[in-house]
Amino acid sequence: MSIRSQLLKGILDGCILAVIEKEPVYGYELSRKLQASGLQDVSEGTIYPVLLRLQKNKWITGEMRPSESGPNRKYYSLTQDGKAALVEITQEWEHLSIPVNQLLKRG
Repeated sequence: MSIRSQLLKGILDGCILAVIEKEPVYGYELSRKLQASGLQDVSEGTIYPVLLRLQKNKWITGEMRPSESGPNRKYYSLTQDGKAALVEITQEWEHLSIPVNQLLKRG
């Protein structure tokens, strides 16, 4: 596993929650939104196990909805617990990223 993959694995829950917070999304759409934000490494195969874990944690819920083209899609929405988790992840990220950035800057 690459260093980038290991680092991304640690923050992916927060990134997924942040996308879902804006609006309910289905898996493929979520993957595209993450890639559009610069996380090209995140594939659908990576996302679905995370979505299952987030559902088990009761941070998101899934609801089947009709699709305009093709089969029904499962749309994911944030729960109140998910919103609280996103706030906590965001705060922890801020507390970690500032000192890490300062330590890793050269020159």
